[in-house]
Amino acid sequence: MTTIRREVLTLPAAPLGPDNPLPPLRPLDEAHRIDDRDRADLPRDMARQVDYEPLRSLLPVQVRDGYGRGREPSELDALVIENDRLRATVLPALGGRIASLRHKPTDRELLYVNPVLQPANFALNGAWFSGGVEWNIGATGHTTLSCSPVHAALVPAPDGGRMLRLWEWERLRDLPFQVDLWLPDGSDFLYVGARIRNPHERPAPTYWWSNIAVPEDRHVLAPADEAWLPHCLKGVGGTPIGYERRLRRVPVPEYDGVDRTYPLNSTYAADYFYEVPDHRRRWIAALDEQGHGLVQTSTDVLRGRKLFVWGTGPGGRRWQEWLTEPGTGGYCEIQAGLVRTQLEHVRLEAESEVSWLEAYGPLDASPEGDWHTVLRGAEDRLEAALPRADVDAAYDAWLPYADAEPGERLATGSGWGALEVLRAGWKLPGTPFDEDTLGEEQRPWLHLLRAGALPEPEHHEPPGGTLVARPWRDMLETTAATPLAEYHLGVAQWHGDDRAQAVRSWERGLKTAADRWPLLRCLAVADQEDGHHERAADRYADAFDDLCARRPDGPDGAGGDERWTAVAAALGLEATGALLAAGRTADARAVWERLDPVIRARGRFRLTEAELLAAEGRRERARAVFDEGFEVADLREGAESIGLLWARLDDAPLPARYDFRMRPDGE
Repeated sequence: MTTIRREVLTLPAAPLGPDNPLPPLRPLDEAHRIDDRDRADLPRDMARQVDYEPLRSLLPVQVRDGYGRGREPSELDALVIENDRLRATVLPALGGRIASLRHKPTDRELLYVNPVLQPANFALNGAWFSGGVEWNIGATGHTTLSCSPVHAALVPAPDGGRMLRLWEWERLRDLPFQVDLWLPDGSDFLYVGARIRNPHERPAPTYWWSNIAVPEDRHVLAPADEAWLPHCLKGVGGTPIGYERRLRRVPVPEYDGVDRTYPLNSTYAADYFYEVPDHRRRWIAALDEQGHGLVQTSTDVLRGRKLFVWGTGPGGRRWQEWLTEPGTGGYCEIQAGLVRTQLEHVRLEAESEVSWLEAYGPLDASPEGDWHTVLRGAEDRLEAALPRADVDAAYDAWLPYADAEPGERLATGSGWGALEVLRAGWKLPGTPFDEDTLGEEQRPWLHLLRAGALPEPEHHEPPGGTLVARPWRDMLETTAATPLAEYHLGVAQWHGDDRAQAVRSWERGLKTAADRWPLLRCLAVADQEDGHHERAADRYADAFDDLCARRPDGPDGAGGDERWTAVAAALGLEATGALLAAGRTADARAVWERLDPVIRARGRFRLTEAELLAAEGRRERARAVFDEGFEVADLREGAESIGLLWARLDDAPLPARYDFRMRPDGE
């Protein structure tokens, strides 16, 4: 019989650390807007969805950049769903990711399993890790829930057994979703029923891609003769960070004289979004040289299929090592999404939902023959193992159980869904967001909801995160105009693109604020965005001075608890950068010297130190920082700041340990 149980997974892991306490006010890079020259050639629905509600801000989510690269053996809570054929291991504290899917009769692992947990800066909000199957909801890029807990519980399954339900509230688009893992007795396929709901009285943009990591020494098959190739630097899982922002059709399997369906044939990172004809079954597979591997298929709602490759160039190899450890095999990703490409968002109508069913399991097919022969053979084997009609029937059987109330709770996610349900009074059968899940993060907002006022923080504590949806902004506009309320109101107004009003709110709050640094920092960012770099530098310097005066242990102390250390690090880094940009090297040095030694020893701050030394004309000392070695734990994919600084200091080639470039020279 199918069983669901708790287990503990032990592996080397780097702690996530605290979130960045400064609100992410700067706009996201809108690299997924494509060049107008390509629009005329796009299918009409695709062109419409590329333009529909692209994400412009990370708010209300905070950046997760508190991790490092020091790994120690750690215990992770895991949930295992197993029958006599398959065993799936799920990590509820890490976005509900499927970490492993093992086929028991052949003793084969069907996924790429990362032997370590190493956060890196790939999610929309920072921390992300590689391996397994992840559920990407929200907007273009890896979900902000990559390293966050989700709710988990047992629910009845259509066959009389039990399913594992995962659910959470996605905060970027303000939508609840669920993932039901159903493994029928004797089945070689794990079923995944997924649903996104829009309880609002207005349409909402949504997005979904199931990202499946598999070993890269595979042949990737999908029923397509063409693919859409974004002609720009792309990152893991499709996060566009690009240069040319072009999009073109290319043939499958061979493009530019190379069979791109073998990931190791590509030199540089690339995404291939397959153009699956409307009448074809939706599936994608990754098979080894003997024709053994994993297949994923679904109902037709999940129409898109994609291959992501890192490439064999030095940058791609370096990123692969960065995400795991040397000597570990590399991976690629096969993916399935609601639309053709990850450049698009879907309109989800008011008070509606979208749902589908996926299936994951083993596939054995002949690797011999031309592209269409291999495809036909694989599709015939898939049809024999799991007929297309059976997937549709499984979806129909699952859908009535999507509203089944959870039984035994196995894991607890965030309290944000409970807060929204309390505010709006929504009824969401099957995904209860209970009041007992409310935590410290929600406490001030619950007080605003019930008492009409924000409680003042104790002991000059840093302000927490801000809620920016219109109902919360309305509450902030009608509550008492305290400095804290003006701070949060300004952030909400900034998110709503009412920037002039945001600045006025922050300036009003500043007049009576005891703690000035949060408001000064917001005003400094506004100055930077408006091109007033000298005034921004002044405000950053004032903000850092005020922070040092407010810290629990005084201006030269260790900064008290973890929250104050995180504030000092985040504000000190921004202030140093702003002062350097304004040519105020001495002031930047003054901020730097007041940072705790433990903070200055971090890799990101070692890089900043080298930039500071270079600005001071101390090139040899800046060059020595590279020789001494550093690792920027939160280095962003595609970031070239290390290489650009090196080029200012030395004519020699960039050392391999610092080379994360994923594009040819000259592009």
